Amino acid sequence: MDETEEAHAYAIADFAGVNAAFVERLRELSEDIPAAAALDLGTGPADIPVRVAQAKPGWRMWAIDASWAMLVHARGACAKAGIENTTGLLLADAKRLPIHSHSVDVVFSNSILHHINDTDLLWDEINRVAKPGALVFLRDLARPGSAADALDIVRKHAGDESKLLREEYYRSLLSAYTVDEVLQQLDRAGLDTLEVKQVTDRHLDIWGAVPGA
Repeated sequence: MDETEEAHAYAIADFAGVNAAFVERLRELSEDIPAAAALDLGTGPADIPVRVAQAKPGWRMWAIDASWAMLVHARGACAKAGIENTTGLLLADAKRLPIHSHSVDVVFSNSILHHINDTDLLWDEINRVAKPGALVFLRDLARPGSAADALDIVRKHAGDESKLLREEYYRSLLSAYTVDEVLQQLDRAGLDTLEVKQVTDRHLDIWGAVPGA
């Protein structure tokens, strides 16, 4: 898929409900964190940082994406929301973050994991940049039991979206990980303090505190 075309498809798609639910769960997990240096991995068009800025006005954020086309949309969203001074946008690979070690209080991400094959590199980077005791919260797709199940999920949850987005959603579901696979990833990274649970028919959550506090 063309990068600009994909970014545009994501920017105009209706993810309001999913993103609002993500931010509400992040707010619940971080009730005792009024101020923080936070990091959003795979920010896309930055709808989630905009929502986080409203829910957590004391946070200062870095929002990372590997797609320049996505960051073009993200820049517009941040400017419209008036959060340019509190949210920095970075073009970067989440497996090689331009962030100082042990400098981040909160790491969050919605739907980056299924894009990554070498997940050990991602978890190692999260472990590196997070302060001891930092909050980590990732929500991602959970791989269905079969291709037929994946098609059913696409029809149910993305039936009104563009053909391009439906096809990408189907591929993403098949590229996603199971709860057991994620638990194995966390164990290898020394992040076995994090919890993993499937929370919807298509999502799993990963959350908890980085060891060492």
